[in-house]
Amino acid sequence: MKTLLVYCGSNPGTNPIYKVTAEALGMAIVAREMGLIYGGGSLGLMGTIADTVMKNGGKVIGIIPSFLDKLEVGHPNLTEIHVVSSMHERKTKMEEMCDAIITLPGGYGRMDELFEILSWSQLGLHKKPLGLLSVNGFYEPLIAQLDLMVEEGFLKQANRKILQMSDSIDALFQLMQEFKPQDTHKWLERDKL
Repeated sequence: MKTLLVYCGSNPGTNPIYKVTAEALGMAIVAREMGLIYGGGSLGLMGTIADTVMKNGGKVIGIIPSFLDKLEVGHPNLTEIHVVSSMHERKTKMEEMCDAIITLPGGYGRMDELFEILSWSQLGLHKKPLGLLSVNGFYEPLIAQLDLMVEEGFLKQANRKILQMSDSIDALFQLMQEFKPQDTHKWLERDKL
């Protein structure tokens, strides 16, 4: 893994642990000599992780749609910035440029990015490791929902395993390093034919 895409909030959250974790992940990226790819903003966890990587000599590539450049206050000091025309173009370019993806806590935008990239993986459009960094138990309810999707017959267990989760940065990197993509389709009914 040479480049890591991090989906993270453009807000900092109310608990200081989110910022502390974004800084720690930034340091881990630099220590592993990886480049950071992210949404290009300077506020919230986005700004924290980008600033941490840059201050410690790492490479940071931001990708931001032009209409969000002003709203999210596009980061002025990145190694590279790509201003694109749409959210879809942003997500596509981020996926094309990365080797792996970690999602930190965030709001609707992070859920949108996470579930789209999971869908792409399930459909075989990429085979990259995907991880959730469950800071302060943030993603435990989401994991319970994914497990319910399996239990209720809406998600294959093999596709549920696409997403790795840990509350530890090192453990999450290890899980993602060990990830082996499986060739499986998403349709449960096809298994019965």
